[in-house]
This record gives sequence, C-alpha cells and structure tokens, in this order.
Amino acid sequence: MSYRVVVLGAGYAGIEAAMTLHKKKKKTDNIEIILIDKNPYHTFLTELHEVAGNRVDAEAVTYPLNKIFRYTDVRVIQDEIVSYDFENNKIFSEKREYPYDYLIIAAGSNPNYYGIPGMKENAFSLWSYEDALRIRGHIEDCFIKASQETDPELRRKLLTIVVGGGGFTGVEAVGEIAIWVKSLCREYGINRSEVRLYLVEALPDILRTMKEKNRIKATKYLKNRLKVEVLTNTTITKLEDDKLYFGDGSSILTSTVIWTAGVKACDMTNKMNLPKGHACRIEVDEYTQVKGFDNVYAVGDIALFIHEGQALPAMVETALQTGKAAAMNILRSIRGEEKKKLEPKYHGMMVSVGYYFAVAEIMGVSLNRLFAVIMKHLVNMHYYFGIGGFELVFRYLKHEFLYKRQHKPALEAFITKKTMLVWLVPLRLYIGYYWLMEGLKKAWDGWFVVEMLAGRATDAEATASLTEEGRKVFRIVSEHTPQWYEWIVDHVILPRPMLFQYLIVLTEIGLGLAFITGTFTILAAIVGIGLNINFLLSTGMYPETYWLIPAQIAMFQDAGKSFGVDYYLIPYLTRQWRYFVRNRKIKLNLFRE
Repeated sequence: MSYRVVVLGAGYAGIEAAMTLHKKKKKTDNIEIILIDKNPYHTFLTELHEVAGNRVDAEAVTYPLNKIFRYTDVRVIQDEIVSYDFENNKIFSEKREYPYDYLIIAAGSNPNYYGIPGMKENAFSLWSYEDALRIRGHIEDCFIKASQETDPELRRKLLTIVVGGGGFTGVEAVGEIAIWVKSLCREYGINRSEVRLYLVEALPDILRTMKEKNRIKATKYLKNRLKVEVLTNTTITKLEDDKLYFGDGSSILTSTVIWTAGVKACDMTNKMNLPKGHACRIEVDEYTQVKGFDNVYAVGDIALFIHEGQALPAMVETALQTGKAAAMNILRSIRGEEKKKLEPKYHGMMVSVGYYFAVAEIMGVSLNRLFAVIMKHLVNMHYYFGIGGFELVFRYLKHEFLYKRQHKPALEAFITKKTMLVWLVPLRLYIGYYWLMEGLKKAWDGWFVVEMLAGRATDAEATASLTEEGRKVFRIVSEHTPQWYEWIVDHVILPRPMLFQYLIVLTEIGLGLAFITGTFTILAAIVGIGLNINFLLSTGMYPETYWLIPAQIAMFQDAGKSFGVDYYLIPYLTRQWRYFVRNRKIKLNLFRE
C-alpha cells in the first residue's frame, strides 16, 4: 500500500517535516511526499529585520524551494489552499484538490494586532519578505521627503519611527534601523538629533524571556549607543492615520509604525473545522497530532502544544522540533510502530541589536557581546547547512560579510566586496614587489649616472653587452623590433638616453609603490601594461615575465579598494570632481557625502 503525505506550508516547521520524511523513510514505507506553499521560496523569517534595516540585499532572506529539495523525493507544488475537508482527507485550492493519507499543517501565523483600532490598517508588519521590502522603501522615502520639507512639524513626523513590541523581532528591527539611520542622515543631509526612534513595550522590560542582566545590556545599548527611546510599561491604544495614542493619554505624530508585538493563527485556522485554543492555534496532543484526527498533524506557530502546563512559544526551535516529531510519528504509524511523545528541549535564545551587538543564553549560560554575535551566526549556518548544504552556508556568509549594504568599520570595509577583491591582494602585492625591485636594481646598477641604452648592434659589435670603456649596454632594438619603433628609438630615445633611463627607473619604482599601497591601482595597471608592451616591441619579454600582463589586467577589478588607499582615495576624488564641476572650486573636507 502507498501513502501520500502532504505538508502544507514551507516555513521552518514545514521544511523540517518534509526533509525528515525524505531522510528517514525506507523503500518499504512506499510514501509520496508533497509540499505545498503559495510562494516558490522559503523565507528566513528571523532575518527579515536585516532587509528592513537595509543591511543585506532582499534576496538574502529567501531561497528557492526547488533548490532546497533538489535530489530529494519531495515534490514541491506552488499553490494556495483555500478550503479543507478533513472528513474525506482532501484540501483544495481554487483550481485543484489534493487528497492525502496524512496531512501536516505547517502554515505559520500572522501578526496579532490585539484589536487595537487602526493598527492593522495603518501600521507595517514585519512578517514576510514583502513586509521587509515595504518597510525599507518607506523609511528611505520618508528621509527623502524630510530632506525637502520646510514645515518643522511635517519634518518631525517623517523622521519619527516607532516599533511596537519589545520582543526579539521588535528589538532586532529597531536596532537594525537605528544603524541604517546614521547612513540615511549622511546621505540626505539630516542631523541625527532630528530623528526619533521609539521602542514601545507594554511590559516592564523588553526581552522578557531572557535573564535580567541581558535585558539590561540590550536596553542600555539601545539607549546609549543607538539613541533609541525605550518606552516600557507603555500600552498603545490606537493608531489614527499618522497619530499614535498611548494608554496614559499622550500621543505622538509619526509616519512609520512597525508592529511586532505578537502573532496569531486566526486568519488561516478560521477556515479549518479543527479544535483551537489561544490565538486560534490548533490544539495538538503530545505527538503533535491534531486532537480528534488520527492522520492530521499541526506544527510550528500554528500548533498549540502544551508542555508542562505552558504553550510552546512561537520560536524557530519550536518549529524544528514539532516538524521533526510529526514526520517521525507519521513514519511510525505507517510502519505500525508506536508513536513517540515530543519532549521539547530548548538550547537557548539569541537576539541581535544591530550588527555588532547581541545577547545570548545558551544552555543557561549568558554569552558576552562577541561570543553572542558569533553564536548567532553559527546557529544560522547550522540551520542553512541542514536545508541547503555548503552552498547555502556560503551564500549566507557572502551576504552577511561580503555583500553588506551598510557603512562598515575600516578593517571590515576592506574585505566587504561582492567581487571578492581580498583575494587579489596577494597578487597585487607581488606585482608591486616585482616592479619595485626592478626599479631599485636599475638604480643600483647606475641608470641614474651612466648611459645604458643603445640601438641595434652592428656586425662588428655582434651582441656584446660591454663597450670599450667597460660599461654595460642595453640594446633596445632587436631582430623582432618593428621598423616604426626602431625609428622612434633612433630619433627620440637615443638622442636623450639619460632622460628615458630616469623615466624607466622612476616609473618602475612608482608602479611598485602604487601596487603595494593600492593607490591609483587601475592607472598603475594601465601604465604597467604599457611598459610591458614597450619591452615587447624592443628587447622582447622573457618567458618568466609573461604573467605580468594578465596579472595587471586582473587589477582592473578595483583591486586597490581592498586593503589599499583606493578605498578612501577614489570615492574622495569622485566627490571632489563632482563638487568642482558644479562650483568650479575644490572643498578639502569632502571625505563623506
């Protein structure tokens, strides 16, 4: 007998369930695995704040489902389910029906606005890829408008950003935006003191699930370093267009309210004739099985799993554990084995506050700032490796460390390039070393004091390299020299040999210093290639130096911007030129726009 297992939803729980079914099934199980989601990609919900705060490119938080399940037995279907018939084991989209033998509901959740008037209609949520893009575009648009606004009240409203909810999502969102605000202020000529950032929490503290000392650390960092006004014990009662009202009767004008204060499952589960509890989550038993249905399981945020009298929180670790438990219990049922209870185990929690600060608790131990940041990256990479292997891990590292969109500290900036310029640094230094030693060797051999250059040798001279006076001679015309170049040698170079000796030595030393320091690297590469061509036309290049031309062509990739002066110099000169064209004068302090 064959079995069809349908997984509804490609979030953390759904992917874990489908992948577990594929990995743990046996040939004798004879099951077909189908994953249905309305989107063709998986969204890394825990990283959405990085897109909203313009830290990473938008594609960094999504990954195609067909790549995740390539080389597996999971069949991915892009469709949106609109109705359910649990009695007859069928679910329906607008055009198709999907029969199943076992169903895993992993459809996630939606923002919970708790009935606050105007919140759903006027606030931004941060619960999807599209939400993050909308927030990013809206915030930048507010700064553009504020830079052109002359009315003080309208300008203040445009530059006021409120994040509602002091949980993980809210803290990460406001931290990311606070760092981006610094760049926006520079870009649009706005004083940072004009921007007001609020984090509003109804409870006495933010991050209530963490230890007190970690809550204090995060709060201090937000207030002191990122200039965020943290309002605790503050309830929001209404959002009316651009006016936000609080429980004490006060209000503020703002063009941006981002709501992160909770989730619920009602929008999806209201269509399902299943037992539901708090926040409309589907009630499940200790096997993650929906109460009253032997072949229907619910996992992740949409499931209400009670453990030791408490509902499991809506966290990634909850999603992964419930998804795996449901898949394993379905396999046990197919095999006629006894199902196994889920015993949740939480290894810890982490929250980043901007890019360079985080608080974490792993196995009950609090980590300091550096180790918390490292641990967050390690946990993310562990998850990405599980669903996408090394390919997805490398993709994550590139977006986090090489593709970052924000301004970076000096050292990090040198290696943060989409083109991986850092790998050109050893080559650039070696080219510089070669040219510098060539120039210094000529200087030591007397090119600054004795005439060395000579034309084609006569039959009597043959190829002798020494004159009667015993000085060394460099023949710059050979049998393969074109006639037109020989004419230049005879009429331009040889009448003034010392001038060209000076030029050659100084050029080689200058090229060496330029490549080593990464100064005007592209120009140096052009000059170096020109010098190599000159040698080819005259004496010819030796085989051991053929590598120079392709190596210098590689320098055209702005190689001096990685651990080089060009990182600062080229942008400065570009701004200086733009200023000069518009004003016909220079301005020395144009280090940043």
